[in-house]
Amino acid sequence: MAHYFENDDTLKSEIQKNEAIINNQKFVFYTDNGVFSKKGLDFGTRSLLETLNISQIHGSVLDFGCGYGPIGIYVAHETDAEVHMIDINRRSLELARKNASTNHVNVQIYESNLYENVENKFDFIISNPPIRVGKKILYQILEEAKQHLKPNGELWIVIHKDQGAKSTMEFLNQFYTVELKNKNKGFYIICATNN
Repeated sequence: MAHYFENDDTLKSEIQKNEAIINNQKFVFYTDNGVFSKKGLDFGTRSLLETLNISQIHGSVLDFGCGYGPIGIYVAHETDAEVHMIDINRRSLELARKNASTNHVNVQIYESNLYENVENKFDFIISNPPIRVGKKILYQILEEAKQHLKPNGELWIVIHKDQGAKSTMEFLNQFYTVELKNKNKGFYIICATNN
């Protein structure tokens, strides 16, 4: 099975148009085969976005593993933050650019394997991280986020309890001040602050 964090140019394209209401705001997202949650906004990402205190988001934001773009596009739509969006999947990046244009937001979108092409430090890193890469790479993503956060910057993630939410929080505790912000049908919304 092809994974959404790999580039499979043989995969047939079947672009679909989906609408999503997030906190009473309407968004249009184009999705396709070979990207995460192609049937529309997934429950975990929705829970993460609806838990964020959006009025507190400011400065600069990195949407890590942006997929077709719902996190970064929502944040850019609702705040004045400078939003960067990265992914390794080129099809996802093309969709993210299309979706940014469709939803009239100004964001910076670029390809990056992990943080390879990330040069800035951010006030917030927000992600529905790619669980299927396995625990080793997942933990690398979460630990290395620290190097790309400003002092007191916040890493926000969503992870299901069946995918290791509790052990992930224990891991994060080694590097950050960790707070469980919300639980929604097994999804944990976690904020890790870079102290």
